[in-house]
Amino acid sequence: MDCFVRVALQGSTGRRLLSPASSGIIALAMARFGIEEEVFITEPERPNLRSLYYLAKLLAKNPRFYYTHSAHNFTRGKDVVNGLMSGVEISTAIYSDPDAVVDDLARRRADLAQVASGLIVPVGHLLDIDAPSNTCAIHVHIDGVPDKRRLYRNILHFLPVLCLFTANSPMVAGSYFGKSYRMHASYAIGPIKSDWTIRFQDVIFSKRLKTIELRVCDPCWDLTRVRYLLRAVAAIAELDDTLEPNTELYNALRERICREGLLDETAHLADELRSIVDFPMELITRTASDELHEVYESCGLVGAYSALDNGYRNGVFEPREVSIKKTLHFATAAVGFAGYFIPRLPFYAVKGLLEM
Repeated sequence: MDCFVRVALQGSTGRRLLSPASSGIIALAMARFGIEEEVFITEPERPNLRSLYYLAKLLAKNPRFYYTHSAHNFTRGKDVVNGLMSGVEISTAIYSDPDAVVDDLARRRADLAQVASGLIVPVGHLLDIDAPSNTCAIHVHIDGVPDKRRLYRNILHFLPVLCLFTANSPMVAGSYFGKSYRMHASYAIGPIKSDWTIRFQDVIFSKRLKTIELRVCDPCWDLTRVRYLLRAVAAIAELDDTLEPNTELYNALRERICREGLLDETAHLADELRSIVDFPMELITRTASDELHEVYESCGLVGAYSALDNGYRNGVFEPREVSIKKTLHFATAAVGFAGYFIPRLPFYAVKGLLEM
């Protein structure tokens, strides 16, 4: 996540001791949170290189912030037959208050909505294709805790529930899949391995940022769902106990969770999580994926995407009339490359070195 680069380089993680001469007390570490959110911008069925043009406008709007708090993704390998452009990314600043980080995300969303005329589609995987390299996510980063191993284990303990707060990828190639096809198929996540630094897992320790990174969650339009997810993560970060990570059980059940959501075998974890943080059970029993599939069934592809766009921009999950330019002009793509892609090449180079 771009917004954590400065913190990682400064080394301001873990417990910080104040000088006895200055205060005579120990300042306890406080968890800090940040969000990076990826979304598609469709025109109207698929993204195209106009997304880079929108990012160039976003960068011009606030270059100091969005140089490190935005990004783009291209489709990979054989999935390019569905189009070169994948999702775009915005990220928040860093906060110790989970509600504050979601409030910041709302401001970043407003900035993106102001510059993007396409349909902003917060979904894990586009509904009408099968492209595992063409996915979007919402990643939560946690820093500042004194024992990151304990936090990692405790996040794993509740992972069968946490992934459902924003699960939002119901379909593949126009057919219903379940709660999250992205969770099932994306190259960028996967079952938990013995090495917590291997990048493409559902939860990792980020070598570049030195954070615990929750990668499994899909993006969704509903900020209420995101807010409860962050509150849950914050409550877990405050736990003094080291919980059983249940890695083998999670990996064994993962495929069913992708399709079915909350299982009989994991229902007790929802009750346990609710004992430390309040949230409506309906958030995980009726997922954003369920709501999206219903709209798709009644309104079709563009209708579903317009509802997601409406929810993202206005907080109203209903289809609306849209007018989208389907033709991509060379000049628009050129402005996107010149105004966004090329200026950020040095940042890509530094980021690549830090991730090695």
